[in-house]
Amino acid sequence: MLKQNITKVSIVAVASIGALLTGVFLPQLTNNNKISQNAIEKLNPDLDVTKFVSLPPEQRRSKLESAIKTGKSLNTSRARYILANDLIQQGQEELAIAQLKNLEQEYTALAPYVLVKRAQAYEQIGETDKAQEVWEEVLKTYPEEAVVAEALYVLGKQNPEYWDEAIAKFPGYPTTVKIAQEKLKQNPNQPQLLLLIAKYGFHVPEYGTVLEQLRTKYASELTPEDWEMVAFGYWEKQDYPKGALAYQKAPKTPQNLYRHARGLWLGRKTKESREAYQTLINTFPNGGEDTALGLIRLSRLVDRQDAIPYLDRVIANFPSHAPEAMLDKSKLLDQLDSAQSASLTRQQLLKEYNNSDAAAKLRWELAEQAAKGGDLQAAWKWAQQLTVNNPDSELAAQAGFWVGKWAQQLGQTEDGKKAFEYMILRYPHSYYAWRSAVMLGWPVGDFTTVRDLSPEVVHTKERDPLPFGSETLRELYQIGQDRDAWKQWQVEFEERMNPTVAQQYTDGVLRIGVGDNLDGIWMLTSLSQRKNPEEIAEYKALKERRTYWQTLYPFPYLETIVKWSDKRELNTVLVTALIRQESRFMPKIKSVVGATGLMQIMPETGKEAAQKINLVSYDLENVNDNVNLGTYYFDFTHKEYQNNSMLAVASYNAGPNAVSSWLKRFGFNDADAFVEKIPYPETRGYVESVFENYWNYLQIYNPEVSQLMERHYAKYNKNK
Repeated sequence: MLKQNITKVSIVAVASIGALLTGVFLPQLTNNNKISQNAIEKLNPDLDVTKFVSLPPEQRRSKLESAIKTGKSLNTSRARYILANDLIQQGQEELAIAQLKNLEQEYTALAPYVLVKRAQAYEQIGETDKAQEVWEEVLKTYPEEAVVAEALYVLGKQNPEYWDEAIAKFPGYPTTVKIAQEKLKQNPNQPQLLLLIAKYGFHVPEYGTVLEQLRTKYASELTPEDWEMVAFGYWEKQDYPKGALAYQKAPKTPQNLYRHARGLWLGRKTKESREAYQTLINTFPNGGEDTALGLIRLSRLVDRQDAIPYLDRVIANFPSHAPEAMLDKSKLLDQLDSAQSASLTRQQLLKEYNNSDAAAKLRWELAEQAAKGGDLQAAWKWAQQLTVNNPDSELAAQAGFWVGKWAQQLGQTEDGKKAFEYMILRYPHSYYAWRSAVMLGWPVGDFTTVRDLSPEVVHTKERDPLPFGSETLRELYQIGQDRDAWKQWQVEFEERMNPTVAQQYTDGVLRIGVGDNLDGIWMLTSLSQRKNPEEIAEYKALKERRTYWQTLYPFPYLETIVKWSDKRELNTVLVTALIRQESRFMPKIKSVVGATGLMQIMPETGKEAAQKINLVSYDLENVNDNVNLGTYYFDFTHKEYQNNSMLAVASYNAGPNAVSSWLKRFGFNDADAFVEKIPYPETRGYVESVFENYWNYLQIYNPEVSQLMERHYAKYNKNK
């Protein structure tokens, strides 16, 4: 089959000169199909070295050496440090030591780190006496700097007092967590060290075991504050039932009581959950958001008639949650055959809380009911009202797309076109913006053509200053020392349970920098849940950064993805989008049912696929093997449905039998309508998320789509 729009993938990290319009990153535009190494070499050697720290070490070496020759400056100091660190990683320690010589005197921002790198280089070439001298110099000269924990760790192998000092002064530093682990191997009966790991060691593989030891073996020794820390650990690891048990013993705050009740419900202990919610609302009748949520949750766990008083309490006392309570109440009244009261409640909701998310949900429910009944005019009306009155609702993009779709079906072609154009402007990063672009005829691929596209990818990566943290942290991040920046951050990140927007954003960026994409992406996207207007404004400002979108949509393992996508004749960007949704690019991640790695391959599926391609030996945790097998299966699901990528993606998630049954049940006259009818909420969300990922990767990294977006915004601004 011939490829359409055949282009190349360029794996390049260069400075972008694109524009940022209404939160849409428009990357560097180029008429070339590929930015080659020659193009990189033409970059000015005096360019700020932070602009190419994301290049692989072998590609940036000549540029660093050129920058070093320009004379003494912050730029040259940075170049020397980066190059020295690269050389250490490459086993060229003598050259690294030469670069580090006296650098601490020039590069004061990272002076203690310079000494640490020098000591590590001496360690690696076996010059232990010189290393010892430098370690002692670190400890003497910079006793209060967190990186001193590296010196304390090495020196503590001979003198245990140094390890105790690290634990006392820098408990959050990852090397100190390592010290705690090693001390526990020597003597497991040390609950204070377990508590240290529970508070700071979220990254260690044995973290869950540590929590279990504290919960079962040392329960009688834990204070309420200790229990809160343990509970938070369970909550972070999404072990909600055990988190609920720990929160029961934590200080009696509204949030802790709410999480106790919520965790019980998630653990399917309905009776105990009801009792816990009752305790919450009795203990804190005016406890703010947690009490309001508790009342709403409790109303869903009791008999219909008994539920209404709880909802009335929310309506009367908690204005921010009153709309949700009204919507729930209207549904209960319908179920209790009180149609008139239900109608009055809905009218009250639309009148008093016209701009609420609950009003948006009501409007969309009414739109869907009208469409199902064949009244497209009424459906269009309700959807349009939603886009006007609830533009920030999570349903607004969906409603906006169907405003255009229903307008077309009603013969209002021009209105439909305007709706689709507005969709791309107002909700540019949504799945429905991609569907709108398809309706407008943009060359971004439809469900039946996207497989055969090979979009050009110009892989840019920039770094804006972090919004939070010390000068040391910001400098480490700015020069691409992600692992050391993450270590430094573990000491500085004190408000883990209730971070500010800036702290949470910083944490997400640094997690992604060290490959913790699962939690890092969650930290960034969950900022959307903020309710405080000031926090919402702060989050929106962060989203205006082009680097926000580059960080949110990373491109790890791109060479491997390109290789196997080309082998299977699959759209590389679509495969990348699917991997992002499946595993967040985590090679060793496993689901509760055993699906493993980047594309979440089930062991039996991997075995069958390996037999088909004569792959005798493989490891699902190996990136190359996993993507090889995953793309084979993705190719298979495409062939099952005549290269319809929407059905292939749905089948990848739910299985071919489920998709075949849906086709028989719903038919396939309209692909968009079919997606809306998918009965598995997980699969429907999965389909939309994969293609939303695909669309965002195009916007961020594909010059053609970036240019289309730029022109679209220019046209809009001209006509304003």
